[in-house]
Amino acid sequence: MDDETMAEFLADLASPAPAPGGGAAAALQAALGAALVSMVCNLTIGKPRYAEHEATMLSARIEADKARAEALALANADARAFAAVSDAYKLPKGTEDERAERSRAIQAALGTAAEVPLHTAAVAAAVVGLCATIVDGANVNVLSDVGVAAASARAALDSAAINVRVNTAAMTDAGARERAAAALAEHLTSVATADGIVRAVGERIGS
Repeated sequence: MDDETMAEFLADLASPAPAPGGGAAAALQAALGAALVSMVCNLTIGKPRYAEHEATMLSARIEADKARAEALALANADARAFAAVSDAYKLPKGTEDERAERSRAIQAALGTAAEVPLHTAAVAAAVVGLCATIVDGANVNVLSDVGVAAASARAALDSAAINVRVNTAAMTDAGARERAAAALAEHLTSVATADGIVRAVGERIGS
């Protein structure tokens, strides 16, 4: 996204251009979750009522700020990865050598294109973990925002998973597909945690 405004990014997302697309949207969802974690920490730090949670909030804010920056970088990386796949498919295939080179380029590009949403899933899982860390000590006035942060990170996990799978489906290296699937499955264990946080927040705010 770089220096784009949100309106500009959404306009690009809505345009006929294929990138940015779902992968960038997944990364943005993770960034939104991380930003909300930072906000909750900022509104809890320095409040005498939550003094015992000060160290936790300070640490979580540092990690959330890092996660937000990483997620935004991944939104840009996803667009570049898509362009590389698209370019690879456009390579000439008139001769046997050209077809072999094209196939190698496609497979390399698909590997990178799968790696970006895998990283997005990792960031989203980290954001869920931060939500779990702060939920008990968060300022009650912004407790609902912890739930929204967890829900945003969960959406990022689901969205990133779709993008990993669409890229690995076309990969011919079975080992690479299996490694990607295993890494993704590990990140997706955070889905249950996110759902638990959303439920717990809902119960505490009386919904």
